[in-house]
Amino acid sequence: MATTMSTATLQSARPPIGDLLREWRERRRLSQLALALDAEVSTRHLSFLETGRARPSREMVLRLAERLAVPLRERNTMLLAAGFAPAYPARNLDDPALGVARAAIDRVLAGHEPFPALTIDRYWMLVAANRVVPALLTGVASNLLHPPINVLRLSLHPDGLAPQISNLPQWRAHLLARLAHQVDVTADPRLAELLAELCGYPSAEDPRSANARQSDAGPGAVAVPLRLQTEHGLLSFLSTTMVFGTPVDVTLSELAIEAFFPADTATADLLRRVAPDAAKRSGWGEAR
Repeated sequence: MATTMSTATLQSARPPIGDLLREWRERRRLSQLALALDAEVSTRHLSFLETGRARPSREMVLRLAERLAVPLRERNTMLLAAGFAPAYPARNLDDPALGVARAAIDRVLAGHEPFPALTIDRYWMLVAANRVVPALLTGVASNLLHPPINVLRLSLHPDGLAPQISNLPQWRAHLLARLAHQVDVTADPRLAELLAELCGYPSAEDPRSANARQSDAGPGAVAVPLRLQTEHGLLSFLSTTMVFGTPVDVTLSELAIEAFFPADTATADLLRRVAPDAAKRSGWGEAR
């Protein structure tokens, strides 16, 4: 029989707000004095909030969370821990309220053709991709392509794209460094588990060595490229990440568009030739 939990029970299952404030402050490597000055509160009051001797107002929780650059999902957690309702909705992407944003994502993905682009969520799960992406996934094990698709697992798994990436050590180090930074920023245990999984793949490197490996991108390099050996030939890409600038919805704040640009004229010319046919065969479409 289904059961429900009271608000009081949900609150008691979370760390006290004081503990959360201290954890986020320490995660951001700030002293109480530095945070107090930035948030325009007294150090004494901040100390009382962290030790539980004072209870923060809703406005104070939001102010401190903003100064600490706490992600929206975790801001809601802080509000609940302090006894307040969440401030940021977490809608499904097909919610009419996100219709304009969803349409913008679809336009960006389609407009990037004949080059690959995809949208991911916080956990690197594939949300949408343009019609060029499937053409680059030949040879990938079918179980890695069964939804929900994790893009990092797809990229680095021995049965995924890893054998086809000619500069795998550099590209792997780049991805692991990004994920390690994300774990540090969000303190999300699910992301930490994903990082541990990826580091456990054969030859996977400790993300702490990522900077050294990324510096080995080649003479004259300005960024770490993705060099992918495909049935059409060797393709070389530079990637860029786009996010919504001022989201107030949790779902929207966690979406990112990964767009891949040709790093050389050979890649650009090849994709312009093969992309139209690939798009016709593709069953992939708009954001879902």
